[in-house]
Amino acid sequence: MAELPVLFTEYTRQLMGEERFERYLHSFEEDAPVSIRLNPLKTEVRGKRLEVRGKRLEVRDGEPVAWCRDGYYLKQRPNFTFDPLFHAGCYYVQEAASMFLDEVLRQIYTAEPTLLCNSALDMCAAPGGKSTLLRTALPEDCVLNSNEPIRNRASILLENVTKWGYKNHFVTNAFPKDYRKAKMKFDIILCDVPCSGEGMFRKDEATIREWSPQNVEKCWQLQRDIVSDAWACLNDGGVLIYSTCTFNTKENEENIRWMLSEFEDAKVVPIDTKPEWNITGSLLEGFTEPVYRFIPGITRSEGLFICVLCKGDGQAVRSRRTGSPKPSDRQFEAVGLCTSPMSTTSLPAEGPSVELNYQKAIAYLRGEALVLPADTPRGIVEVCFMGKPLGQVKNIGSRANNLYPKPWRIKTTHIPDEYIPVLFSLNSKL
Repeated sequence: MAELPVLFTEYTRQLMGEERFERYLHSFEEDAPVSIRLNPLKTEVRGKRLEVRGKRLEVRDGEPVAWCRDGYYLKQRPNFTFDPLFHAGCYYVQEAASMFLDEVLRQIYTAEPTLLCNSALDMCAAPGGKSTLLRTALPEDCVLNSNEPIRNRASILLENVTKWGYKNHFVTNAFPKDYRKAKMKFDIILCDVPCSGEGMFRKDEATIREWSPQNVEKCWQLQRDIVSDAWACLNDGGVLIYSTCTFNTKENEENIRWMLSEFEDAKVVPIDTKPEWNITGSLLEGFTEPVYRFIPGITRSEGLFICVLCKGDGQAVRSRRTGSPKPSDRQFEAVGLCTSPMSTTSLPAEGPSVELNYQKAIAYLRGEALVLPADTPRGIVEVCFMGKPLGQVKNIGSRANNLYPKPWRIKTTHIPDEYIPVLFSLNSKL
């Protein structure tokens, strides 16, 4: 077990109470759960079965995540790097607590059947787990902006959004204040704010080394700045979802209490949970608003805090606007547009495609040139694995030049001898 900072241990033991804290400590002696979330655009979920271009697939040894329609726990952690279906965007490797966002959105929409949402913003979106979940759960015609202020992280976000493959999904590289200055308005805003990362101690030891009381102080102040900008961008009747991956109340309950006093029109929205999920409520004495805290060793996940707030009269989001919700080019210029939505499956349906075996699929993902069957048409060709598009090549006859984006390519020189899938086909050989 990693050695936790003394000041963190003292504070968190008092915060959680002895019994909860001991269960949390015990979680360090266990393997962290491994979970994935399926992409329903590229897979049709039927129980545990999936449909991918006519090939039925199944999650290998998967157990559903209770609070997410498309989430599954895996019995062990495979090497996702060597699964072509991962690179094709068939699923996203995501920590289970983060998937609680799906339950939040489901209940917001269920509570108000006439709810419409034209526009949404993920303010701090990299690497893209919650953002791709948000895009999946929102109405198809809703425009989602996924924003990341740090440029290299925005590039990672762009890759994951592109592979996820949904329309009406844009990636921007801007600071929250830039959105406020651009006077852009949204019906739903997710603020998964930068935090001290206490909930990730079991998963990532680097977060332990980086923790300090000074960093906690810095984080809660930054979080309030981000929320202030986000609240100014929220439409009346809109919903703000606030989340962190930390335990302390300064970054969590105390921030929610500050929002309720700072924004006169803010109200907390309750989310129903089941006792067997073992989600913990408020740990701040005297604060009884509905908030949701996931604690390793108690919930089957890493750490997460989440709270939902509504702006205005407490009613669900209603669209009162007409016309396209897509921001103007001037607004996009103001917030640093990275890309318009696209997909690795960008060829028209009638375009030529070639199925690759596992070894050739990995070679393609490494950026190597391929030799395609002799009858393959010249020009741009889509290459697929198990019927799922990976990207494109330019076939010149003697070889096919690789068009897979260089930053996305697998860097390792090792290629496994066989495919050990996360998803496997029920009616075709691998």
